[in-house]
Amino acid sequence: MAHQSPLAGAEFGGLFRSSLISSLPDILAIMKKENVLLGVIGILAGLIIGYIGTDYLNKSNSTKLPTAGGKSRASASQEPADPADPAGAGNSGGAGPDIMAAIETARKEPNNFEAQMKAGGMFREIRRFEQALPFYQNAVKANPEDVEAQTKLGDTLFDLQRFEDAATSYQSALQIQPRNATVRMDLGLTWFLRSPRDLDKAIAEFRSALSIDPRHEKTLQNLTAAYLEKGDKTAARQTIDQLTGVNPGNQSINAFKSKLAE
Repeated sequence: MAHQSPLAGAEFGGLFRSSLISSLPDILAIMKKENVLLGVIGILAGLIIGYIGTDYLNKSNSTKLPTAGGKSRASASQEPADPADPAGAGNSGGAGPDIMAAIETARKEPNNFEAQMKAGGMFREIRRFEQALPFYQNAVKANPEDVEAQTKLGDTLFDLQRFEDAATSYQSALQIQPRNATVRMDLGLTWFLRSPRDLDKAIAEFRSALSIDPRHEKTLQNLTAAYLEKGDKTAARQTIDQLTGVNPGNQSINAFKSKLAE
């Protein structure tokens, strides 16, 4: 089941926000990760490395990646048919030699942990999650006890809306680092956003995250949304008060209060 984007005209994960939140599942998606500025970074990085993915990983034509609404991303996020010629006009630019060398090293040395993490990070920065995925999978195989590798793999699977698989990676990360509130919150989100969703499990994970960090703003926001979705207005009112105490300027507070008044 596809889930609506967090805001009208918004990308999944809350990178672009253009209007008032319209539904409770929307609220969850805008609080996914700390890296809400990656959209801007990705535009800049894409000028450098945005056209190498089909060279090494995707031998077909341009790939459309899913968003939360089940629609393909804007054309600026799609890969060109010719990775060395984004305009299709015979340009001979392409990626810088250092970046191409890093990708080539990772491709040729799947057991090289640092090379896999570096290549995966390059593709994540420009939101090319399909291309990032095999590198993070290789990194986890090379070093399954590395919490960052497990978390990045989970994040990438999450961004591909593979929520069940993302949960497995987050659980592995939490076995290594059990008191990571952000990963615990993200695990809760996988229960909220999958189909069918499990609100009780999502709420349990959010509450567990808050037991680690009671002032974790994103978790407070997500927990409030889950309570409202469940119809527990008493609990939602309490978490709204907590959220207001942490950040009275949180953009979802007014939407939550409006929902409470219904």
